[in-house]
Formats: sequence, C-alpha cells, structure tokens
Amino acid sequence: MAYRYMKRNIDDVFLTWKNEKNRKVLLLRGARQVGKSSSVRNLAKHFDHFLEVNFEKDIKIHTLFNGDLNVKNICENLSVLLKVPIIPGKTLVFFDEIQSCPNAISSLRFFYEDYPELHLVAAGSLLELALETLPSFGVGRIRSVFIYPLSYMEYLYACGESALWDKVREASPEKPLFEPFHLKCLEFLRKFLITGGMPAVVADYAENRQLYDSQIILDDLVNTFKTDFSKYKKRVPDLRISNAFDAVVSQSGTRFNYSKVEPLNNKQVKESIELLQKAGLVIPVIHSASNALPLGGEINSKKQKFILLDTGIFQRLQGLELSDILLGDNISFVNKGAIAEQFAGLELLKSSSCYSRASLYFWSREKPQSNAEIDYIVQRSSNIIPIEVKSGSSGKMQSMYTFLTEKKLEYGIRTSLENFSVYDKIKVYPLYAIGTL
Repeated sequence: MAYRYMKRNIDDVFLTWKNEKNRKVLLLRGARQVGKSSSVRNLAKHFDHFLEVNFEKDIKIHTLFNGDLNVKNICENLSVLLKVPIIPGKTLVFFDEIQSCPNAISSLRFFYEDYPELHLVAAGSLLELALETLPSFGVGRIRSVFIYPLSYMEYLYACGESALWDKVREASPEKPLFEPFHLKCLEFLRKFLITGGMPAVVADYAENRQLYDSQIILDDLVNTFKTDFSKYKKRVPDLRISNAFDAVVSQSGTRFNYSKVEPLNNKQVKESIELLQKAGLVIPVIHSASNALPLGGEINSKKQKFILLDTGIFQRLQGLELSDILLGDNISFVNKGAIAEQFAGLELLKSSSCYSRASLYFWSREKPQSNAEIDYIVQRSSNIIPIEVKSGSSGKMQSMYTFLTEKKLEYGIRTSLENFSVYDKIKVYPLYAIGTL
C-alpha cells in the first residue's frame, strides 16, 4: 500500500550513520508493516543512487549468494542485473526481506570486513525466525536497529501538529501544560488509540481524517499478520498460533494464564507465543522483584503479561466501542483500562534506544489482604521508577505507596488523562506524554 512518507525519529539515526567514518552494516529489525522499507527509501534521497533488492520477490538473485561470498563480486553482478551503479559513498544498497535468503544474511559480516566504504542497509519482517537458525550473523560487525510503529509524537507530526508537541516537551510535573493545549492533546490521544501507529493507517488518517477508513486498513493488516502465521514454523500449526494470539488479546491487562488457552497445553502455548514475540506482534512484560539494577537481574519469567505491538490492532481485535473512546469523559470503562496500559508500554518502548531490544517489567506482591501491583518499572539513569497507569483521571495509589515504602524510593510516576502535576511523592504525567520520561 503506497502512502506519503511521514517524518520518523529513525531518520536522524540514519543520517548520523550515513556520515560516520567507521560504519557498520545496518540491520533493521521489527514487525511487518512498521515502516522499515519506507524509512530506507527516504534515506536514499540523500544519495545519488539507490539499489534495492527484495529477496522475497527477486528469487533469482539468491543465486548470487551461493558459494564464496565475495561481496565486491556480488555488488558488481547486482549492478549489472539491476542497472544501478554501485559507487561507495554515492550509492545506498538496500537488502529487503533478507530473511528469505540466509546466505545474504551471512554475507553482511563480509560487507563490513571487505567493503566498509559501502553504505548497506538490510531489513526483514520475520528476521528473528531466520536468525535463530544461523550460528552467527556478524556480531560486532552489524548494528541492529529496532523499529516500532509510530509513536504519539510521530503521529502528531504526521497530523501537522509539531508545534503542539513542542509545547508538551516544554511541560513538566512542576510546569503543567497550558490547559487548552492539554485538552487538544487528549483529543488526538483518543484518536491515536483508535488508529494506532501503523504507518499505512496513520498516513491515511492524516490525509483523509476518516476514522472509519482507518479501521478497514487495520482489518487488512490483521489479515496479513494472521496469514503470516504459516511462515513462522512449519512444525507449528497455524491454528495453534492463532489460538495463542487470541489468548494474548483476551487476557490483556492481566497476568497471562497458560491453562486458559484451550485446547492447547502449556508447552504448545509457550512455543506459539515465543514465535509471536519473534515476529514482533506480541511484547512481554516480565515480573521483576525490582530491588536493584538492572531490573532484568531479578525477573520471574513465570509471571508475565503480554501486550500487542499496536493499540489500533488491539482495539480492532477486542471489538471495542469506538464512540466510548472518542466521546466518553474518560476511558476507564474501555476493557478495564487495558488499552491505556498497552499505550503506555508501547510509548516506553518507542522512546528507548533503537540500538537494543528494550524490555518491559512490572512488579507485584501477593499477600493475604495486601496484594499490590505496579504496571511498569523502568530505569532512568541510576534510578528505579515505578509507573502506574490510570486510564481515567482518578484512581487510588495504594500499590504505588506500598512499593515506594518497601523499596525506599523517593517518587513514583502516575500517568493518566490528567495534566502534568505533582503531589506528595507522585509525579503526574499525562498519558500522551509518558514517552518523554
């Protein structure tokens, strides 16, 4: 589906890479349809020539990667076949859907070693499934870049509201956003929860401003993702993966219960969800004791929640009532706040470094008469910061105070539909601004 290009945060990362003297090959990793290919094509505007290979479509080109992986010979042959000059410093070479050609993946390390002056970017939508079959694909020679759907900030930019986001960036718990600006951000947030951040959906909405049309595009994307299930692993039936996927959607907002996924056993569910994670459709939120840094040092992998890669896809699969999101005074009654929790987790991921796969953590304590749970635990500098997501504009903070007292922390974050504010040990961030942490 063709759509106009929208400014992405990754654009600046690409330009920095373009001008580096000691460049590594870039390997773009992320789910299908999140904008990897279009971002590279936008980068190509800064080069004199652009050579693109799609290994899913151009099957005949696979033969160039058989035998010895002499990368300069490969480039010479590609240049002749595609009629594009390959000139170091002036040509951007793009290997798309590289998971379809394992030998091409193996060649990436040799591009760094034997042809470092060439600008080469590779990408794949089911790449993680291919990488697990390779003993090594160039550790230390290849730089991975992780890409997600558009963030709320990128969504505002696509809708022509960059000045509004600048005002959000200037605000803080000690300096609340001008109330009319806050209300405008909430209006865009409600629409973003419905459209989500998939580029095709955002581009269509930004141009036509028709939420109904965006739902049709979301349905197409869901069908595409489900069709891909057959590509994950031949020994795992499509129906099994589909059952696990549906279970993730239905159990969103709660700790995942493997025994509720009928007719599958725990092993089958676990295998299916691992495949969904590698495809980028499902993202784990893992329990951490959160006593010290790093947070990943005290995890309990038996306690996990799962979120989907996009709120638009999530609400479509849940069949949520769109008018409730758009017109309600708050969204606390929408799936008991699960869509707000999904949004917050995704914004935290999107605002993290693109050079490593970020992890999400939560905390809970289970004691008679004193259960407590914190939606997200994050590390900022050397600090542990608890985040509670309140889908409306009110809610008790008992779990937060329990956590702060138990861990001897100075403050926690509450994110909701409220404006920026601060009280006692709680700093309040509007839900739309949680990525600014």
